[in-house]
Amino acid sequence: MKEISCFKVFLKYSSLNVLGMLGLSFYILADTFFVSRALGADGLTSLNLAIPVYSFINGSGLMLGIGGGTKYSILRSQKNKVKANQVFTNAVVLTGIIAGIFFLLGIFCSGPMVSMLGANESVFKMTKTYLQVILLFAPIFMTNNLLLCFIRNDGNPQLSMTAMICGSLSNVILDYIFIFPLGMGLFGAAFATGLAPVISILILSPYLINKRNQFHLKKCRLSANLLLDIFSSGLPSLITEVSSGIVIIVFNVILLHIAGNIGVAAYGVIANLSLVVMAVYTGIAQGIQPVLSSNYGAGNHKNVTAILRYAVTAVIVISACVYLCMFFGAEPITGIFNSNHNKTLQDIAAAGLKIYFTASVFAGFNIVAAVYFTSTEYSRPAHMISILRGFVIIIPMAFILSALGGITGVWAAFPMTELLVSLIGMILLFRFITKTQKQSSRGD
Repeated sequence: MKEISCFKVFLKYSSLNVLGMLGLSFYILADTFFVSRALGADGLTSLNLAIPVYSFINGSGLMLGIGGGTKYSILRSQKNKVKANQVFTNAVVLTGIIAGIFFLLGIFCSGPMVSMLGANESVFKMTKTYLQVILLFAPIFMTNNLLLCFIRNDGNPQLSMTAMICGSLSNVILDYIFIFPLGMGLFGAAFATGLAPVISILILSPYLINKRNQFHLKKCRLSANLLLDIFSSGLPSLITEVSSGIVIIVFNVILLHIAGNIGVAAYGVIANLSLVVMAVYTGIAQGIQPVLSSNYGAGNHKNVTAILRYAVTAVIVISACVYLCMFFGAEPITGIFNSNHNKTLQDIAAAGLKIYFTASVFAGFNIVAAVYFTSTEYSRPAHMISILRGFVIIIPMAFILSALGGITGVWAAFPMTELLVSLIGMILLFRFITKTQKQSSRGD
């Protein structure tokens, strides 16, 4: 594959996946907009308290989809169809087990979970409603993520994009219908979100029913080694999603202490806009994953490096555009979600946007770097990047900076963390690329 055609493949896979991920991010953003209109600050607070659980569910699905898809793509490029099908089968079984746990939590433990998330009496009922519905739809969310990843790695990114966008558009339409004409409140928002992956799966179904896919369920034993490979390759995706949920919980606790429910509602605006921006970077990273894995499996290391270069360039350009929009448009953007024209919420959120999104370029680089490492079967640096940005640095940083600078310190914790991790990521990336180039030269 020449570099020019390599660029075309990068453009095809990444652009289609970015569009799909943007559509997918509207799951929560549409909820935020309609809930803010119908239920005000309390509705926004309830939604933001429940979002971390959605991140856990989505992250688990991505872990199995990205992890299984990566291994499947490498084996497929090496013409090992038997083991490739074993990977898919093992991923499906593991999806069923984890999704079943979430489902049972939704039936029996939603109340205690809401209390653990910090909901007070005024928002407890609404938060419980949203959380329970999301947990009960966990098997659908996770199955959808698994199929989207495998179909993308099967050489059909167009179908994955179409399914993601159609599911998300249906969520927006159903959100409006359930919340306003039908007056179903936060239950309607959650139900619309849960139905979106159902529609996505229906769009994917003909591809599977007509047997156009090259991955199939095969009768085989569960393999500890395969499960470990899937888990290891997909772990950074899980950590990224789960850590975003944990960070939201930590920020919520700090903001409740500093500014009460209004502070949490303001963060709800910022966090949900962040989900959209991070979806773009995740779209680039997930888009290049099949290309990286297949080229790596075939030994085309020059193409692997070229794809990485294109991805990092795209992150830099997009980040500049994002920050300009956030800096100059903070007031009107916040106003969209501030239906009650609450001045305190407006001031907190607008100021927060300008600080929080200085992290964009660093976060984008970290997401791409983590997927690059897992796609080339070098998972340890990916785990390090994900754990550092997800837990080890961000949590103490939030407490330290909030103690020093109050609510401004809370907003600064995210960019400071992403900056530090990106510096570490650059060192790891430089070492790995240098090592790979030397190995490739010896092979030549």
